[in-house]
Amino acid sequence: MTLQSKKLFSISLKIAIVVFAFWFIYTKLTSNNDLKKFIALLETLPKSEIWYVVSFVMILMLLNWGMEAAKWKRLIKPIEPISMWRAIESVFCGLTLAIFTPNRVGEYGGRVFFLSPKRRIVGVVAMAVGNIGQMVVTNVFGAIALSIFIFKFNLLDYRLCLAGFAIAAIFCLFFLLFFFNIKWLNTLLLSIKYTRKYKKFYIILARYKKIELFKILLFCLARYLIFSTEYFIMFYWLVPGISYLNILMLVSILFFVQSSLPSLDLLDIGIRSVTALFFFKFVTDQSTAVVACIASIWFINIIIPAILGSYFVFKLNFFGSNKHS
Repeated sequence: MTLQSKKLFSISLKIAIVVFAFWFIYTKLTSNNDLKKFIALLETLPKSEIWYVVSFVMILMLLNWGMEAAKWKRLIKPIEPISMWRAIESVFCGLTLAIFTPNRVGEYGGRVFFLSPKRRIVGVVAMAVGNIGQMVVTNVFGAIALSIFIFKFNLLDYRLCLAGFAIAAIFCLFFLLFFFNIKWLNTLLLSIKYTRKYKKFYIILARYKKIELFKILLFCLARYLIFSTEYFIMFYWLVPGISYLNILMLVSILFFVQSSLPSLDLLDIGIRSVTALFFFKFVTDQSTAVVACIASIWFINIIIPAILGSYFVFKLNFFGSNKHS
């Protein structure tokens, strides 16, 4: 392709991504009954209260994705050092692409196209390490919360509960052991004849030492705490009468279940609502308020970042020239 053809193709593709993302968002927002319930619930509350709470949750949303950008910057440092602002651009761009792709695979493309071409596949591997770390935190807290939930509400015989606690402990230890020894995955891939020829792409797994993985896990933990706080605030505000500990327990379970179910970001709201209603029915009968909480967090953490990220789509560098194409 000539330089002019590349530029034309690049601009056309970026416009198509943004148009498709906005169309996807618009169709889901206009047909989302859960979000309508949230808006209806807000109409019954004082405007000043709405302003303070929603503003604070919005700040937490920005902090959440800012923390993800800091984690991404650290993950990519051994491959291609980037500035914090560059990391923020790539994270928000990835959120726009993730919104209409299965299992958020577009998020990988949104980030690695900010890297030089030779380092993009390695960048995917580095991003996977960060995602595994986030999954470890989610699964550990989720498994503990689910065990407590089953015991608290007497859903199983006490002997089965004890067995469940043992399984949960093994489950958590497995994930922690795997993450802190992620180089084992590198060894496994090198032992397979077919994957051995691609070692230049995944050899980076051997570079992550335990101390570095621990620091990455701290970023994951920080994100988890920030995200949990967003949910905690909304549930405490819109669903009065639930104890602090119950909210924390149920939110951890909610994350745990969501992380194990494949979906689209925009379709994920239905899964979140069904999951939340199932577990929260044990502590409250205010199903409308529960659904409203889920819809509000979905809108603030998924829709708004995806809209903001559409600006950075135009900075994607598809062909690896020195200037953004």
